[in-house]
Amino acid sequence: MSTLHVLSHSPFGDDRLSSCLRVIGPNDALLLSGDAAYALQPGTAPFSALHARQLKLFVLAEDVQARALQVPDWASAIDYPAFVELSIHYDKVNSWL
Repeated sequence: MSTLHVLSHSPFGDDRLSSCLRVIGPNDALLLSGDAAYALQPGTAPFSALHARQLKLFVLAEDVQARALQVPDWASAIDYPAFVELSIHYDKVNSWL
């Protein structure tokens, strides 16, 4: 069973990203939204952790733009309609609140 994991909190404020990375499976994907987009800051521990995992990684384009971040080539920037499509594609959605 595949899961879309959705993170919206900064990876610098708590350990939700670390917890998520411990349980994410090979058929799962991760969507960064809101302040979770800060995980894509090059040279940071969250950036390195995401890159090392080589997982299916998505980020909401408007959140990246609002924070003046670049999307690395190993992640995909998506809009809200694509977010809905991802939610339908995966068996379940787990929001890390």
